[in-house]
Amino acid sequence: MSNQASDRLKQNAEKIMRMWEKRARDEVSASTHQNSLVLQNSLPLYLNQLVDELSNRIVRTPARITADELESTRIGKLHGRERAGYADYSMSELIFEYQLLRQVIFQVLEEEAPLEVQDRDIIIGSIEQAVNDAATQFSETLRDIQELFMVTLTHDLRGPLNVVKMGTQLTLRRLERGDSHVDVATKMISAVNRLDSMIQNLLDASRLRAGQSLKMEFEECDFEGLVQDVVEDLSFAYGERFVIVCDAKIRTYCSRKELRRVIENLAINAVKYGSANTPITLTLQQTETQISLTIHNEGNPIALDAQSILFQQFRRTTSAEEQTGWGLGLFLAKSITEAHQGTLEVESGEGKGTSFIIKLPKVLP
Repeated sequence: MSNQASDRLKQNAEKIMRMWEKRARDEVSASTHQNSLVLQNSLPLYLNQLVDELSNRIVRTPARITADELESTRIGKLHGRERAGYADYSMSELIFEYQLLRQVIFQVLEEEAPLEVQDRDIIIGSIEQAVNDAATQFSETLRDIQELFMVTLTHDLRGPLNVVKMGTQLTLRRLERGDSHVDVATKMISAVNRLDSMIQNLLDASRLRAGQSLKMEFEECDFEGLVQDVVEDLSFAYGERFVIVCDAKIRTYCSRKELRRVIENLAINAVKYGSANTPITLTLQQTETQISLTIHNEGNPIALDAQSILFQQFRRTTSAEEQTGWGLGLFLAKSITEAHQGTLEVESGEGKGTSFIIKLPKVLP
């Protein structure tokens, strides 16, 4: 390795930046909305770093190598963070910028003579690492931006939603029995509750994607009583279709509020996708170490290929595409169950109907 490549790069840094920016403006659609300073951003820092990497005047001590790697990573992340802040930029455009940079660097540095193989390898390795650092930071920054947007959106939606709910409840209290508007007000409250549940699901899914855990308060719980409470509430909306099978009292330690969400979601799904006017059976069982709740409905089975995506967020099977909601219910149900150190499984077959099975550790005597 000689100093020729390093010196040529240092002398032509301004030329490389001009040529790269021209190509970026011509070939990267998102760049047309950025001014010159923002478009170049971390490029001067990167070229200075590459000058040092190509130079043999610098003694490569372990400390120096570590410092160079940290600085290179910092510059790559700076580029990725800045690009993620602009709605026009995509990951592919970010990567394409580096591909253009590599082409321009080789074009300029090899105008007089070909680069040595070792110098070319250093440049290629440096750009590949910069792409990796920038892409990683781009993804992380975009995730943080989306999380902030989601939290802000759900918070802002809940304000007017609560006003509608309280106003409807107040109206319902003032209506006399038999008034034709009672049914309308009741349906409005039910619709508001569903919308509030959808907002909560969206917020919780966003938190889970960001690597955060759901807030849960664990307490001793009468599991059978919890299931009965859910069934009692759902019977008002869906009729007397629910059958509870339980041989003995079952107690556990859980987040009652969150586990209720899981049971409600699975029971409502059983109504939606099961055969009409057939029973929905909720069977509670326990062993010395485990308790389980099986929610079963009759009807067409879930295809094997569809079962593989059931618990993925924002995914729907073909039969569920016409249903309302975000496609988050089963994803959250599984996440909440796993937060209880449990599992959520599905069994479905022709002539057997469909069963969702919640299994939880039995931590109470």
